[in-house]
Amino acid sequence: MLTGCSIDSVVNTYLIEHCGLKPTDTKSKDPIGLVVSSGCNYFSSLSFPQVVDLGLRVSKLGNSSVTYEVGFFAQGSDSVAAVGGFTHVFVHPETRRPTPMVEQMRAGLKELHSDMDINSKL
Repeated sequence: MLTGCSIDSVVNTYLIEHCGLKPTDTKSKDPIGLVVSSGCNYFSSLSFPQVVDLGLRVSKLGNSSVTYEVGFFAQGSDSVAAVGGFTHVFVHPETRRPTPMVEQMRAGLKELHSDMDINSKL
């Protein structure tokens, strides 16, 4: 069974390593990302202890929001078994009002941005 934790871990690892996210910096005034929607579509089975390859992309990149997709593949397979993801809206850490993301975050997310409709390839 796939869980949202897998998708969240892939996204947060990327944000920490490539976009300047510092989740332990509680004094930062940088915008924070709130999950406003999530979902997953399953196409074929994966099961423990099977090794799974994951692919991350940004499907939509706005001024204050981003939508991520994570593809789940049986190790070595080119066929996607599941696609899950979620949308972050970046907000001010105190007011919780939408605000543009910082440039380092945007630049890192741009590296993964693709307008391709993954469902058209299934």
